[in-house]
Amino acid sequence: MNKFLKYALVGALAAFTLVAVGCGGGDKKADNKIDMNKPVIVGVNPGPHAIIMDNVKKIAEKKGLKIEVKEFSDFVTPNSALAAGEIWANSFQHEPFLKATMKKEPSFKLANAFSTALFPINIYSKKLKPGDKIPDGAKIAIPNDPTNGGRSILLLAANGLLKVKNPKDITTTVNDITENPHNFQIIELEAAAIPRSLDDVTCAAINTTYALNAGLNPATDPIVKETADSLYVNIVAVQEKDLNDPRLKIFKEAYQSKENGDFIKTKFPGSVYLGWKE
Repeated sequence: MNKFLKYALVGALAAFTLVAVGCGGGDKKADNKIDMNKPVIVGVNPGPHAIIMDNVKKIAEKKGLKIEVKEFSDFVTPNSALAAGEIWANSFQHEPFLKATMKKEPSFKLANAFSTALFPINIYSKKLKPGDKIPDGAKIAIPNDPTNGGRSILLLAANGLLKVKNPKDITTTVNDITENPHNFQIIELEAAAIPRSLDDVTCAAINTTYALNAGLNPATDPIVKETADSLYVNIVAVQEKDLNDPRLKIFKEAYQSKENGDFIKTKFPGSVYLGWKE
């Protein structure tokens, strides 16, 4: 091989290498770039969560963020879908529930991104009217998941209907009831099924989402109401790696905007409370 051909081949190989490296770097940079034209998927439960998120979607779009709302009918799948990367965020739970999920599923690397609203859990009845006393020996249905079950027990304790070890312990369970002077029968059921059990029990603790879906009015129908100072404010959850995603700032601004706050107060007066300071 003559010197000219040898040097020509070396030069061509060097040029090819530079082009390849340049393309590779460009692709890597492109991979890290956020496409604002691509919608982020946010998981919610049907009912008030979905209704509010549809409003947030409109506000966020004016700020340059597109949101696709995906509904889940249970309390388990939204976190599984988030952990698997099938959705970008979810909005259906309070932080105690998220922590309980993370304890049960340590592989889930999920985090609290920001507070949304308080969806109170109240006591409803078809046999009693607001103002009536719950009779001795009453059958009271509560959710069978650890956080909302404990939340229901703390609600009963806060109203002097029974006593627990620590009235502020969000890990409270039926085993932490220290005094049950009215001999209530506490029946643990799946949260979504509790509204259908109202014919079979004296009363029941029902999450706002399921109460509204069952045609109950959280503002007027409960015989015992959870107050706005509850520890169970709902949140938006994301994967830990997305906590610094710039889209999250836009999402938070849209959710906690005055426009959305006014919407919530008008759409759900006395039923849903804002979880942030205006």
